[in-house]
Amino acid sequence: MANITLFAQTIAQLPRQTIRKIIREAQTDKHNKGYDTWSQLISMVFCQFSNCDSVRDISNGLKSATGNLNHLGISRAPSKSTVAYQNAHRDCSVFRDIFYRLYQHF
Repeated sequence: MANITLFAQTIAQLPRQTIRKIIREAQTDKHNKGYDTWSQLISMVFCQFSNCDSVRDISNGLKSATGNLNHLGISRAPSKSTVAYQNAHRDCSVFRDIFYRLYQHF
């Protein structure tokens, strides 16, 4: 694996089909415009892995990894306002369901 970060390798271990099924059932991507639930999940996991203190840290950190975003399953790094808006408005129950499913999986 050439130039694939440890973070990308960790994300690759997640059962994407299972997560996509939970997202479909919760219908949290119904009216999204480019920043879907998977992208938000990756952003929040990145926040934890890199010990980010702000939305700016998340946005800038993902922008610095532009070439490797394809390995994460997202097309482009989100802006600060997009991350903040979705964190405030997207239903958090989908992430609870994803957590419990991952807990059972691992």
